[in-house]
Amino acid sequence: MNILILGSGGREHALAYKIAQSEQCEKLFVAPGNSGTARIATNLSVNPNHFDDVKDLVISHQIEMLIVGPEDPLVNGIQDFFTNDSALAHVHVVGPSKEGARLEGSKERAKEFMKTHHIPTAAYQSFTASQVKKGQDFLATLTPPFVIKADGLAAGKGVLILDDLHEAQNALDEMLTQQKFGEASSKVVIEEFLDGIELSVFVLTDGKNYKILPNAKDYKRIGEGDTGLNTGGMGAISPVPFADEAFMKHVENDIVKPTIEGIQKENINYKGFVFIGLMKVGNQAKVVEYNVRMGDPETEVVVPRIQSDLLEALTHLKNQSLDQVDFQLKDETATTLMLVSAGYPEAYEKGKSISGLDQVNEDAIVFHAGTKSEEKQIKTNGGRVLAITAFGNDFKEALAISYKYANIIDFEGKYYRTDIGKDLENYSN
Repeated sequence: MNILILGSGGREHALAYKIAQSEQCEKLFVAPGNSGTARIATNLSVNPNHFDDVKDLVISHQIEMLIVGPEDPLVNGIQDFFTNDSALAHVHVVGPSKEGARLEGSKERAKEFMKTHHIPTAAYQSFTASQVKKGQDFLATLTPPFVIKADGLAAGKGVLILDDLHEAQNALDEMLTQQKFGEASSKVVIEEFLDGIELSVFVLTDGKNYKILPNAKDYKRIGEGDTGLNTGGMGAISPVPFADEAFMKHVENDIVKPTIEGIQKENINYKGFVFIGLMKVGNQAKVVEYNVRMGDPETEVVVPRIQSDLLEALTHLKNQSLDQVDFQLKDETATTLMLVSAGYPEAYEKGKSISGLDQVNEDAIVFHAGTKSEEKQIKTNGGRVLAITAFGNDFKEALAISYKYANIIDFEGKYYRTDIGKDLENYSN
């Protein structure tokens, strides 16, 4: 089978790493890919949102399966584009339809879905530019901190959590009337703050059946102690030590099952990954958000913990026969640590030479995120540059290996957090 993975980050490298291991994989392509994917697949130069260009590649390389890594092409309707084109309809697209992708593309839609299907989440209301005063009055009825979310996609930056009422009211005005986050904030969702600890649960579904993948916890803030600006993720751990068997059973019964049943009841064409962002409040789980693809850097710890042939499972999505797949996970803990460019998540420089990659042994996997090959050297080409994944009997053991190589691998301006997992030390693994 010829497979094309769309995307260029650590998530796509991790997916390629796993897919390449399958006996069913004949030729593997990644578009546009990075220096890491180039070592195990063929990189193709294309913008994943330029669907006609993707079509040309799919036809010329006789692609049979398209795995969509990032959210933008899904929200923009790439699955529907393939389904409605007679030259592409035979290609199995891993990812939901445009309607299914609205679960990520619109915070309001996700909230309405949860309400309809009785899935636990924070209380909320949504507002448009003509309702700024109404939204500000609603904020005044809440207990701080205040959670304000741009309805649409904002590259992970459209969520504000503020302690001061006046600051929150001003921020709401900026989002709605000054379009602080562009079109994404033409509508804004204000919701109740959930006081707990976050984790992510990943599900693979054919729209009827499902398999629960390893759970994970990632670290979004740039600074030590979860301070500073939000990033795409500075590290991740899987499994999460506070998510015991009883808690995960509750998540499956009260969140995963009604989510998949809701997809069925609404006749949504959904064959792909569901990434459920959760908050554990006491012993109860509440949904913070849905994403309609795998997370990054969570993929770098979730996918390596899948023992079974992932490609085989993906092939069963097309005919809704995922229930026939024997799906096994590894017991070991996986951790990943992101090395980022100086200045990230704001302005940063590219083109810095990377050294030390040849010193990484078999006790770790380095997934490339923002890299490029230039003049026979691997150089930085993004804010998040490399993810160092390692295994251990617990997260402390795995992290020790990730940090060992974080010290060895080097490039000008290299930065990484030294406190990944500190908040989990009071939990037994």
